[in-house]
Amino acid sequence: MRSSIEGGRVGRSNGFVAVFLALALALGPPARLPAQGVLDQFSYDNLRLTAIQGDLGLLGSSRLKGAVTGGVRVDYGRIAPRVRVLFGLSYYRAEFSGPEISALEQRIRALVTDPTNDFTVDVGDITWSALTGDVDLQYVLPQGGGVTTYLGVGLSVHLRNGIGAAVDGTFLDDALDDLAAGVNGTIGAEFAAGPRWRFTLDARGVLLSDHATVSLRGGLMYRWREQ
Repeated sequence: MRSSIEGGRVGRSNGFVAVFLALALALGPPARLPAQGVLDQFSYDNLRLTAIQGDLGLLGSSRLKGAVTGGVRVDYGRIAPRVRVLFGLSYYRAEFSGPEISALEQRIRALVTDPTNDFTVDVGDITWSALTGDVDLQYVLPQGGGVTTYLGVGLSVHLRNGIGAAVDGTFLDDALDDLAAGVNGTIGAEFAAGPRWRFTLDARGVLLSDHATVSLRGGLMYRWREQ
């Protein structure tokens, strides 16, 4: 009698295990399919040069006075149905702000030992120029009527050069000449101005380790290949 009862329990246990495994196999694939479907949308097959753009605008910074910035950007096609790849090259030249110059002079004073403490430090005007190369991924949102909006994120490299009569050839000159990396964020829109021409307007923010910049730019794009 005990053997038959134990056999029945084993049979029911094996049955429960079989049912559980069947349910797990049945429910498992749908949970994985959405992620797999998203990854399947990314492809290098559509990456090709599709448009070129020139832009010009105003730039503000946490350390610099306002300046004019300009650049060139190329659209290299879509890596996903709504995600396109853009490469850019831009340039600006701006003077350090008054508070930034004052802070720099105070740091120099702290390095000097003078019992009378009656000296002054005047570094004059200092200009910082930057040549920037960047790559962005932009998520495009067609609005109809020839208007396309977009949101972008990316990375950038900044080749910077400091110029000033009082700092040229000093350790400050060396400190201001460097290569820095940044993170970009972009929001903007394209407006059709003809079969191939687009007017662009965007706001771009760049975050570096030592300061941040924000720019508002307008541009003209020629698109010879539809996306």
